[in-house]
Amino acid sequence: MPYDRTFNWEPSRRWVRGYKGAVAVVDSRAAVLVWEPGHPVPRYAFPEADVRTDLLRPAENPPAGTHEGATRFFDLVVDGEVAYNAAFEYPDLPGYLSLEWFQRAEPVLDRWLEEEEEIFVHPRDPYKRVDPIPSSRHVRIEIGGQVVADSREPVLLYETGLPTRYYIPPKDVNFDLLVPTDTHTRCPYKGQASYWSLREPVEGVPADVAWAYPDPIPAAAAIKDHVAFYNEVVDIVVDGVKEERPVTLFTTRLAEN
Repeated sequence: MPYDRTFNWEPSRRWVRGYKGAVAVVDSRAAVLVWEPGHPVPRYAFPEADVRTDLLRPAENPPAGTHEGATRFFDLVVDGEVAYNAAFEYPDLPGYLSLEWFQRAEPVLDRWLEEEEEIFVHPRDPYKRVDPIPSSRHVRIEIGGQVVADSREPVLLYETGLPTRYYIPPKDVNFDLLVPTDTHTRCPYKGQASYWSLREPVEGVPADVAWAYPDPIPAAAAIKDHVAFYNEVVDIVVDGVKEERPVTLFTTRLAEN
């Protein structure tokens, strides 16, 4: 896995396209994956010839000190709509352009494809695995002393860098204790999630504590409609043994909700 304190890049053999509306701004079979220091997920950079540079103009107000010292920034103009600082060049990758993708309030492009599959949020990391495996373990989820789910048919999802997530079949979840919310998130490895909060709030348990993927991507089909809970804030008992609550990249955010 690329070291997270240095600038790394490697070729990708995937055909990558990015669209603004119906306009293909990027169409490349020679993309490279780039890992910036301190960023846990990669982004793509593309040969300039594979980017619609006719839609780019020098940035009016380029940001300083971002993207490993990039000094060349470009605004993207499509059908009169401007996305500022949408593209940039890494000093260590001359001749390649990267487009802003994630961590922006408004996305630069509307749609990204790897081959014919739409991808969300950020490129999938080839060094990260997401393995949903059906199990016969006995898993019980408790919140505030109440049993919210109890199953001997969970799907255990093993994801690099995260604790095991226990996805429970809907028949084994007590939905009387939950209420659906309007929250939706996207994951590049699983798809779009829908959420539930507790019907009766419990101190220390945030909103949107449970989620499911009604229409997961094919690689995660085993978790379809199954419900998972944040291990960080609920009690999970597996085969009679209560698990410790892990500290993860979600812990701080959950504490703030």
